[in-house]
Amino acid sequence: MKLKTNRIIQIVCIIAAIVIVTVAAFVPAFKQNELLNKFFPLVNKINLGLDLRGGVHVVLEAQDTDEAKVTPEKMKQLIAVIERRVNQFGVSEPVIQQQGTKRLIIELAGIQNAREALRTIVKVAHLEFKTDDGKTVLTGADLKDALEAQGADSQNIVVNLTFTPVGARKFAEITAANVGKNIGIYLDGELLQNPVVKEAIPSGKAQIEGYDSLEQAHNIAILLRSGALPVKVSVEEERSVGPSLGADSLNKSMHAGIVGIVAILIFMLMYYRVPGLIANFALLIYSLIVLIIFVSMNVTMTLPGIAAFLLSLGIAVDANVIIFERLKEELRTGKSLRSAIDTGFKRGFTAVFDANATTIVAAIVLYFFGTGPIRGFAVTLVIGIIASMFTALTMTRWFLHIVADSGIVKNTKLYGA
Repeated sequence: MKLKTNRIIQIVCIIAAIVIVTVAAFVPAFKQNELLNKFFPLVNKINLGLDLRGGVHVVLEAQDTDEAKVTPEKMKQLIAVIERRVNQFGVSEPVIQQQGTKRLIIELAGIQNAREALRTIVKVAHLEFKTDDGKTVLTGADLKDALEAQGADSQNIVVNLTFTPVGARKFAEITAANVGKNIGIYLDGELLQNPVVKEAIPSGKAQIEGYDSLEQAHNIAILLRSGALPVKVSVEEERSVGPSLGADSLNKSMHAGIVGIVAILIFMLMYYRVPGLIANFALLIYSLIVLIIFVSMNVTMTLPGIAAFLLSLGIAVDANVIIFERLKEELRTGKSLRSAIDTGFKRGFTAVFDANATTIVAAIVLYFFGTGPIRGFAVTLVIGIIASMFTALTMTRWFLHIVADSGIVKNTKLYGA
């Protein structure tokens, strides 16, 4: 009797913990509490993509010039340069993909100043050092690194340049030959600074001054570090996605998801009774696991990602359905409840594993051959499938064993038999 009471208390505590954590994770009302909001709701910790958060959608087209023709290799270089620039802005999960032979599609979510970011991303950033007679003696190709800095005087904002070994030797020779003369520093043909060389500089380091803010110096340093664009580009399309559109899409998706989840929970409870109730609690745990993984991996959620999450939820239910049908068959043969649970899971495992393995293979193919939202869909689907297998094959089984050992529910009809 004491063992049964302990089992009942254990079940109640587990259910209460699941309900409390689930409510804390999902209910937006907890936003008002700073302590709780530091960890919950989890949905507020997930990054939202362009279609949900808003941002900018840009189409760039590479153009042939006398200096550089557009080739597949040049397009690869162009993508690499733009990716470096975008990543240094700290944009979450940017989409940069080639369209056709000369176009690039860029999607940046959550950008506050879209036009400024766009100007920095597509800017040519051609660095030149010129002597008084207008001769170019150094270019950005000789540059190794560029970092913004703020001196002891807060008004003295600079970009520190470090040249490559070859560039350093050139710089040493040029400064030695031009002591007392000016060497102009030009960016995109515009004179940034025209300092007088006081002495030879063999260290391979220089400094650009005259910036209005540290942010301006930071943007220039990004451009110089990432290098010049290999070909000329033009902005063919610039379209902003407002947060209102994203919010509307998110609300509709959440509404559809809630309706679907409630329908699943009701079906499982009505058709499978006690196992269905246990499966519903396991699904709550599954949802929490997936959200925690999303937050820890800094996943950016998009509409395709939400679709993948709901699809993986259906797969989790499908695994429970297969196992519970096996459980019912075993109970009808007259086996004990504990024995029927073990046999049902053992017989159902092969079917569940095969179905999920083939889906994971399909998701991997989508990831490697797809781009942008398709890859996000694949990643979300794989995470959901792995989490669903864990909850279906371990958590559900554990709960069923606790119920069976407690002896609370002995009637096999309540297990769907």
